[in-house]
Amino acid sequence: MRVAVDAMGGDNSPAIEVEGAVAAAREFGIQVILVGDSERLSKELAKHDCKGLNVSVKHAAEVIGMHDSPSDAVRKKKDSSIRVSFNLVKNGEADAVVSAGNSGATMAVGMFVLKRLHGIERPAIATIFPTLRGRTLVLDVGGNVDCKPAHLVQFAIMGEVYARYVMDVDNPKVGLLSNGEESSKGNELTRETNSILKNASFNYAGYIEGRDIFDGSVDVVVCDGFVGNVVLKLSEGLAEAIFQMLKEEIKRSIPAQIGFLLARGALKHFKKKVDYAEYGGAPLLGIDGVAMICHGGSNAKAIKNAIHFAHDYALKGVNQKMAEKNRLRTETR
Repeated sequence: MRVAVDAMGGDNSPAIEVEGAVAAAREFGIQVILVGDSERLSKELAKHDCKGLNVSVKHAAEVIGMHDSPSDAVRKKKDSSIRVSFNLVKNGEADAVVSAGNSGATMAVGMFVLKRLHGIERPAIATIFPTLRGRTLVLDVGGNVDCKPAHLVQFAIMGEVYARYVMDVDNPKVGLLSNGEESSKGNELTRETNSILKNASFNYAGYIEGRDIFDGSVDVVVCDGFVGNVVLKLSEGLAEAIFQMLKEEIKRSIPAQIGFLLARGALKHFKKKVDYAEYGGAPLLGIDGVAMICHGGSNAKAIKNAIHFAHDYALKGVNQKMAEKNRLRTETR
């Protein structure tokens, strides 16, 4: 499996993307194609020991910035690094794409070049949250701020398949995010979606509340992209604030500093569990191909892990299973 990396889209590109790609090739033996300004990429690669590694460069003359609109990314910048990356997949020269660039543009270009899976109206951005029992997949976290019930049902199907075949969860439990567990709660969107999912062929747990995401009571949480993005950004901000407040409290007294030294191993393990870099990026589900969207400020570790996850996702042929499950649902309605 070959992974194309948009090496020009991140906040610190291309140095971070090159470092992450070299690490992925070295640690996992993955074939990586770095896409972007070939001169700059070659200079960055020269800083690393790439002997015996399968890392190559594909030139792309343009870059999509964080402020470029998705429509402009599709219509105007046809030689952008993200467009060329997806074209490599379309032409059979790569099997997956990783990008830390403009997420809206990545989603738009991915849909335009690779199209959507059969029966999927809206692709969704999914992300993994650490929980008390392991991991929970949340989708959509920003791809679609305005959704219809049919879209949320499709998100549930894609999330269930991803959890089963990529996260290796037997019989994944799917929950619908709402403002209460009672069936009378929610808005028109969630109530109608809930009534449809009650007849789903998978393990549907009904409504869950925001606090339930982190207790691990369900394996997949479904919501529209507006709510999901608020959940994602709030969680990121809370994790950063907790660590900062903890540092300030430790500085206040000698006993606290001694306690920190005694608990340093546990705290290090906890930090690793909530570190986004461990999960690499967010899979873009619903396009007829494999793509991982990374945080713009991703470090090399995050890029390396995103390449690894994209490689495994492509290897397992998950998209075909998603399309088949959605096809069966529509045929039996």
